[in-house]
Amino acid sequence: MSTGARAFWVSSPGEGEIRHVDVSDPAQGEVLVRSLWSGVSRGTETLVFRGGVPESQHAVMRAPFQEGDFPGPVKYGYLNVGVVEQGPAALVGRTVFCLYPHQTRYVVPATAVTVVPETVPAERAVLAGTVETAVNALWDAAPLAGDRIAVVGGGMVGCSVAALLARFPGVRVQLVDADPARATIAEALGVDFATPADALGGRDLVVHASATEQGLTRSLELLADEGTVLELSWYGDRKVSLPLGEDFHSRRLVVRSSQVGAVSPTRRSSRTYADRLALALELLADPALDALVTGDSAFEELPEVMPKLASGEIPALCHRIGYGQERLT
Repeated sequence: MSTGARAFWVSSPGEGEIRHVDVSDPAQGEVLVRSLWSGVSRGTETLVFRGGVPESQHAVMRAPFQEGDFPGPVKYGYLNVGVVEQGPAALVGRTVFCLYPHQTRYVVPATAVTVVPETVPAERAVLAGTVETAVNALWDAAPLAGDRIAVVGGGMVGCSVAALLARFPGVRVQLVDADPARATIAEALGVDFATPADALGGRDLVVHASATEQGLTRSLELLADEGTVLELSWYGDRKVSLPLGEDFHSRRLVVRSSQVGAVSPTRRSSRTYADRLALALELLADPALDALVTGDSAFEELPEVMPKLASGEIPALCHRIGYGQERLT
């Protein structure tokens, strides 16, 4: 048997629609999940919505349960929290996180869902995918006690990194963003704030997540000699130039990439993807991370909300999508 559900699709660059889809009953080893919340990661998802994924990256950028292809029509997303309604007895009734697009209900292998700890509210658990990116970044960066660190770019990923760094012993963290309003979020996360012009230099590590050429250039300027910029930004099809002349070589600066698609080499032999995601969910027990959710909309509003998120008309870190009390029909 199958039942009806609804899903958000990018029908073409800059255009979205809600489509009716059929969802089959779960087979053995599968679960049927009813969505409670999903999250829009403004950086990557709005890039997909605008049709900005380069052709060379179409395969790399595929989400785990994506349908369709870039630039569209495509069903894309990876921050979903729901409740298991059918499946193995140990999971029925449990709140779970899944890397699934915006859809009212769906069937996936039971191994594709992670149980949300009881200490983490379902509405906060939509941040798990982004906090997982931050965990991987810090495995790559390997900050040390007492480091002086800047996080340039106060978006969803940058703020997640700053929030985790705030827990490191003796680390001095400054969140750097061109928008002075991000100071309120920095305060909630327990870190300092500065605009790019006022940011402190002499940093041992700079984590860059602004996805701008100016931000990456400023990140290099903030480094102490032999310091490292960890680059988390995804630029899509945009070209970026860097000032690699002047004192870049004499100061022995480093620019290093980090990407969540693979477990950091520093932990790859001892941690799985499931381990990393479970850790991210555990870290979400901290209520300070609620500051990363900056807006809510109903699922039905997504076709109108996504263009506003993409244009910046709705300023957002994580924009949360609610599914009300929709039940199987």
